[in-house]
Amino acid sequence: MDHLPFHLIRKGDSMLKYLPDVVTLEYESDKCIGCGMCEIVCPHGVFRVRGKPAELLDRDRCIECGACAGNCPVEAIHVRTGVGCAAGIIFSKFSGSDTVCC
Repeated sequence: MDHLPFHLIRKGDSMLKYLPDVVTLEYESDKCIGCGMCEIVCPHGVFRVRGKPAELLDRDRCIECGACAGNCPVEAIHVRTGVGCAAGIIFSKFSGSDTVCC
């Protein structure tokens, strides 16, 4: 499946990744206080906290739900909900692919 760039990609740890580099997730690690809320609320394991700052494991796993940004007490995380997936759909249509990311 990895040879088809517009499909969902299944990694060895069974987490789904979407189109590479389309997610709007931004993380300012210098603001992070290591509270762990991002790791707790993220449904796709994008963050891991083993001290300060949190580690951004793989931003391409992000589904842009906004849970991390909404629960970060120091506003170190920013995401425009749903934008990356929408861009993926538009890109797949212009490229002639029938595959969408959602």
